[in-house]
Amino acid sequence: MPDAPVDVDRDLPLSIQERLYPDLPCFGCGPGNPKGLQLRSYPLGADDSDHSAGSEGVGASFTPWPEHDNGLGYLNGGIIGTVLDCHSAAAVMLEAERQGWPPLPGADLSYVTAGLDVRYLRPAPLHDPVELHAVVTEASEPQMTVRVELRFDGKVRAEATALWKRWRPRT
Repeated sequence: MPDAPVDVDRDLPLSIQERLYPDLPCFGCGPGNPKGLQLRSYPLGADDSDHSAGSEGVGASFTPWPEHDNGLGYLNGGIIGTVLDCHSAAAVMLEAERQGWPPLPGADLSYVTAGLDVRYLRPAPLHDPVELHAVVTEASEPQMTVRVELRFDGKVRAEATALWKRWRPRT
C-alpha cells in the first residue's frame, strides 16, 4: 500500500457507495441512512474519474464526530472497526462490478463481511480527519480478501484484513 496520504479532498463524481447502492441504509457507509457515518470512498489509480479505475485501491477521508470519543479523547475502536469494514466494502463492490459479479437473485449486495481482523496500532485522533485506504488482495467469485488501513499524520493507526463472501440468500 502506498505510504503517501490519500488525496480524496477534491471535486469528484459520485462515491462508490452513492453510485452503486444509493439507497443502502448501512450505518457506516449507506447513502440511505441520514443518521449514519456517510463514509464516501473513491477509486484510486491512473484515472480516478473513471469508475473502472482503482488499480491502487480505494481511498476515503473520515472526520470523526465528538460522539465518537472512546472516553480518553481518541477515536472509539468500534467506530474504527466500522469505517474499516465499510471502506473495505467499497473496494469489494468496485471489484465485483469490474469482474461482472452483480448481486445474485434475492440478494441486496454481491458480498457480505465474513470476517474482520482489526489491529489497533496507535491512538487515532478524535478531532481531525483520518484517511482510509483499501486494496483487494485476493478476488474470486466465491470470496474476496481486502487489506484496509486507517491513517493519520503519515502513520497507520489501525489496519484490518477483511474477508468477504458471496451473498447467496437462502429461501
